[in-house]
Amino acid sequence: MHIGPYAIEPKVILAPMAGVTDKPFRLLSKRLGAGYAVSEMTTSDPRLWRTRKSRQRLDHEGEPAPIGVQIAGADPAALAAAAQHAVEHGAQIVDINMGCPAKKVCNAWAGSALLQDEALVARILSAVVRAVAVPVTLKIRTGWNSANRNGVAVARIAADSGVAALAVHGRTRDMLYTGQAEYETIAAIKQAVRIPVIANGDVTSAAKAREVLARTGADALMIGRAAQGRPWIFREIAHFLATGSELPLPSPHEVCEILLGHVRALHEFYGEPAGVRIARKHLGWYAKDRPENAAFRDVVNRAETAADQLQLAADYFGALETVGCVPALSVAA
Repeated sequence: MHIGPYAIEPKVILAPMAGVTDKPFRLLSKRLGAGYAVSEMTTSDPRLWRTRKSRQRLDHEGEPAPIGVQIAGADPAALAAAAQHAVEHGAQIVDINMGCPAKKVCNAWAGSALLQDEALVARILSAVVRAVAVPVTLKIRTGWNSANRNGVAVARIAADSGVAALAVHGRTRDMLYTGQAEYETIAAIKQAVRIPVIANGDVTSAAKAREVLARTGADALMIGRAAQGRPWIFREIAHFLATGSELPLPSPHEVCEILLGHVRALHEFYGEPAGVRIARKHLGWYAKDRPENAAFRDVVNRAETAADQLQLAADYFGALETVGCVPALSVAA
């Protein structure tokens, strides 16, 4: 699959997730098999572009191509300017958010709220496509609610506007993240347009990935929550789709090495104490499938320094395997 001039291989993509898909997580996901990763959304409000958070979101130094940046807002001119700003800071693909179901975003008439106004969708897409020379993509849901499932209509608008690819989360906005993803609508969207369509929603295993591709006819898959605490899911899916065989689960030792590298990267990227605070949720996700999860979170959340957090995590995972997990615990100053 291509997005503009960029080949996406393997066809397994990290979904943009607010507060999750920062630079450390994107780099890790790409290293573990993601063919492409999209940044967490950046606001189209220029008053916020100079904040530390916005600057960190636009830090792509050393990130493998293609670099995808998601923008969010409701005003066509503002989104066009935000797209230009993103390109000036390294974006090679600009993605527009029309899928976020969060109340705060929808109340500002952004995210999936835009699906209620197809004319505005058309104006936004046309403005952004005209504003930048890089490919523009769109992420949507299947509609605002079950009575207004207009994903096919929005997909046609996107294709007519020059959008290069479309990602579809198989839920309406009112479903949030509950219930089962509706792959029939994604299949109908794929049949309705000639641009690449990326299926998103409930892709939690290699076997489910193959099922979703078969049911939707999609060109690629997008993985979101299933990658939290399990970034190796990308290599698992890519290997299964290529060979039909499943990779063995990573050992506690490998999981420990991956998570410690991730946590160190968070400390280095954000510094202390922000890096320590942000790492807590990731540590909880890494341990979520283990019976000691609650006890682990109780202990590791007490860590106030990077050194303590790394040591507690190493001790916990080291106890899960007799070989232990004792890589060098270097801590950024």
